Amino acid sequence: MAEPILYSFRRCPYAMRARMALQASGIACEHREVVLRDKPAAMLAASPKGTVPVLVLPDGTVLEESLDIMRWALARRDPEGWLEREDPQLLAAIDGPFKHHLDRYKYSTRYEEAQPVEHRVACLALLETLEQRLAVMPYLGGAARGFSDIASFPFIRQFANHDRDWFDAQPLPHVQAWLHGLVNSDLFAAIMRKYPRWIPAADPGNG
Repeated sequence: MAEPILYSFRRCPYAMRARMALQASGIACEHREVVLRDKPAAMLAASPKGTVPVLVLPDGTVLEESLDIMRWALARRDPEGWLEREDPQLLAAIDGPFKHHLDRYKYSTRYEEAQPVEHRVACLALLETLEQRLAVMPYLGGAARGFSDIASFPFIRQFANHDRDWFDAQPLPHVQAWLHGLVNSDLFAAIMRKYPRWIPAADPGNG
């Protein structure tokens, strides 16, 4: 039976969350690592919007949103019960306001009149609410990691890494411990292995 095809980019946080769910579910995929500045024609044919991740199922169905890929994988096999620990309100905040401010903090030169310190403060406000939650339980949904942890973590990791000294100096001990645990997990190590750039076999001169 043909495997689903996953178009991915190693450092993309959206792709990270999808890969973590696929890895946890044990679903085998054909991994196609892409270079975003030179996207393969096969990926664009499947998903013209040109962003990763993209999962092409054997029946031709295309999933092009990371949360949809996570839910698809976990609906088939969810050994840790991640779907029981999904917080839609939190994920809306991560994918909405937090990501908005994160982009303008990390990539301020791309946005006219962006004030990176102001955007950092806005991101910090959300992390302070997570600090309160993590002060009473080790994960965002309770005693074990779940959907909300995995869907949020790549973006919080990206925020922390932009100025690590500053982040580590913030009074966020529970967020910092939560992040450290996920970054150093076997699951994250497994999905961060390096793949060579995928080149179609039928056209080795075309990426």
